Amino acid sequence: MKALEKLSDLVGRYMAYIVIAVAALALFAPATVSFIKTSYVNTLLGIVMFGMGLTLKPVDFKVVFSRPKDVIIGCLAQFTLMPLLAFLLTKLFSLPAELAVGVILVGTCPGGTSSNVMTYLSGGDVALSVGMTAVSTILAPLLTPLLTLLYAGQRVDVNVMSMFLSIVKVVLLPIAGGFLINHFLRSVTEKIVRVLPLISTTAIVAIVAAVVAANAEKILTSGLLIVVVVVLHNLLGYAAGFGVGRLLKLDETKCRAISIEVGMQNSGLATSLAATHFTQYPLATIPGAVFSVWHNISGAILANIFARTAKKDENA
Repeated sequence: MKALEKLSDLVGRYMAYIVIAVAALALFAPATVSFIKTSYVNTLLGIVMFGMGLTLKPVDFKVVFSRPKDVIIGCLAQFTLMPLLAFLLTKLFSLPAELAVGVILVGTCPGGTSSNVMTYLSGGDVALSVGMTAVSTILAPLLTPLLTLLYAGQRVDVNVMSMFLSIVKVVLLPIAGGFLINHFLRSVTEKIVRVLPLISTTAIVAIVAAVVAANAEKILTSGLLIVVVVVLHNLLGYAAGFGVGRLLKLDETKCRAISIEVGMQNSGLATSLAATHFTQYPLATIPGAVFSVWHNISGAILANIFARTAKKDENA
């Protein structure tokens, strides 16, 4: 078990590099990972969400009731800024429908699971980060389909009810299951949680590998455009989230948490929804996969910048 824990710690520490390496392998040698099918994406995402549920405790929801204003500000920023930015970028770059819907799906999804770790590394408000992730994930079955309809409905058919059921099945049920097991079998989950980074990273890497390998040829022809849009979406999300915090005169730690929460999306869910509900647009899965690779890199860099700024402020 100790060997697995050490491996899990190592994998968690170098997750961004592992995702990049596997994405590159899938892109330039897709046959090497062709055994991982895109049909596995929903199951793999369910595993990640179940792992997230195993880490949640009732105390994590305390911030929702003790500081509702902070959580409401964060979640409003999450579900207004990122979908709007996604929509504007698809217009600015005149993206075709199959790419546009993929970018919009990323924008309408809740906060990413690794945002809490990045907030911790940045010296941000971890309780607010965890609360925002939990609340935005609970709201996702309702808001993600409706926002996708609002921003993409004129270009593609959006089945709101079908998307709602998918998110409940792939996200909410696994999280609820993990949460209940953690609550009633704490002694068991304390051991499992130690190897969660290994399990979650493996699942995320497999999702990226499956999507990239299945669309390698198309990515190589239009990859640069997708990367530019995804990078801009992510960076503008960080900036807008931090700006909202500043505008509303929240303290520095809250601004960092909101910035990271807004900028880092549950791109695995975006990929899952694209693969399930927009099968007629194969490229719709790509923005989510690229976002999964990129936001782990940018999140780590931003957390480092925030942490250095916090140290300078403390020294001053």
